Amino acid sequence: MAESKPMIAFEDFAKVDLRVAKVVHAENHPNADRLLKIQLDDGSGTPRQICAGIKGYYTPEQLIGKHIVIVANLEPRTIRGEESRGMLLAASDAPKDPNAPQSERNVVVLTPMSEIAAGSVVS
Repeated sequence: MAESKPMIAFEDFAKVDLRVAKVVHAENHPNADRLLKIQLDDGSGTPRQICAGIKGYYTPEQLIGKHIVIVANLEPRTIRGEESRGMLLAASDAPKDPNAPQSERNVVVLTPMSEIAAGSVVS
């Protein structure tokens, strides 16, 4: 079981902008073994790219066309030479350990249960 994080105020949680996004393209990150480079339709009309450490759990082909949940207002950062503008949400049954084999951990990307438009707010 993962260790609990400290409590936060509701006002801090309310600052997180969770949105539904549709994966329009995904490929292996050119400079990282565990990352995928993912192109999203977030409903804004402007393409969005994120980098996610899920390569050992999903192939690019498995993600294309899927609706996922992202943190849309995370500050952009460059990860191994590629800009990432957000973060996808995923669940795991074990804490992340960079030294452990990926086969010892299940990672599941969070998706809506029903079809809903890209850009929809998650609350």
